[in-house]
Amino acid sequence: MSTLATNAITDAAGGNTTTINGYTPTDSNMAGRNRIINGNMLIDQRNAGASYTISGDDQYGVDRFAGRTYGGSGRFSMQQVTDAPEGFSKSLKVTVTTTDTSGTNGYGIEQRIEGVNISDFNFGSASAKTYTVSFWVKSSVTGTYTFGNRLGGATASCVNTYTINSANTWEKKTFTFPANTAFSGVIDNNTGLLCDFGFGAQTSKSTDTLGVWQAGNYVFNSGQVDLMQTSGATFYITGVQLEAGSVATPFEHRQYGTELSLCYRYYEAVGDIVGGTTQQTLFADNYSAGAGQTTAQFNWFYRQEKRATPTIAIYGTIVASNVSGSTIGPLNPTSRNCCLYGSPAGAGRVYWFNNAGSGFSANAEL
Repeated sequence: MSTLATNAITDAAGGNTTTINGYTPTDSNMAGRNRIINGNMLIDQRNAGASYTISGDDQYGVDRFAGRTYGGSGRFSMQQVTDAPEGFSKSLKVTVTTTDTSGTNGYGIEQRIEGVNISDFNFGSASAKTYTVSFWVKSSVTGTYTFGNRLGGATASCVNTYTINSANTWEKKTFTFPANTAFSGVIDNNTGLLCDFGFGAQTSKSTDTLGVWQAGNYVFNSGQVDLMQTSGATFYITGVQLEAGSVATPFEHRQYGTELSLCYRYYEAVGDIVGGTTQQTLFADNYSAGAGQTTAQFNWFYRQEKRATPTIAIYGTIVASNVSGSTIGPLNPTSRNCCLYGSPAGAGRVYWFNNAGSGFSANAEL
């Protein structure tokens, strides 16, 4: 009696077998293959679909996708929109709001992948894996664009180009990155891989050596489109997938709750950050002056443990009841929780409410 390999799949109808490594999955199996988070642009905690103009590096539109200006004076907005190709409901729209000629400066959007999420790629070893990137894109400006990968610390890079052939038309792009056997990567909770969509090339970070891993901090190609020269130019992206192997499989549509939880690892907000009209009770605590208590303290346990100890921010006007003034602040944040405290005005229950556009956030982005 013969024994099938543990990674074999049997065709119930024909009895044929193949291994998983040679099997192209359908839309609903082999979960977890996409290392990009929020690649279908569904989660937008910070802006809830509102347009946000990027005025510097590492400012976010939809979750996990940051705008990059590389020090330039040009500006572009980022917005979650419903313009999307078949099979998707949302995309990330970039619109040039302040023009600039790239060269000294560069422009693009970026997602940073945590090292533990690509540790199996085995960067810097003989067993390093090839991997494939696919996405849907459209722009008002046709021509050559770049998608590049850099290792954490930007010690090595691999830049690929693709062509947008027709203006304002969704097109799918796919290319495979060669196995990186030469340059070691980060496999902890820091940045393992930077994924860059470039639309304005910075000369110092441009390379004409394409499709191979090389030492250096390269993001762009010198012959690419300079979107930032055209006021009102647009660039849309969705369906971003990065997966091990040389085959671009159908996009992995994770359940909404799963995708949201993955985003929470890096950023989470409590309250009505982007506006609204409903006042909410955020925290409440009993306070007894006779017990020698001088502050009211509340433990904020995050919905998802953070990648690292986050930065806690307070937005807008927090309305307090039974509090001396409206004093409130974070204390001793960890990757799991944060203590929020204030000064009660007297004994009894203490409340903190939020008005429209106010609340708290915990930021542990890479």
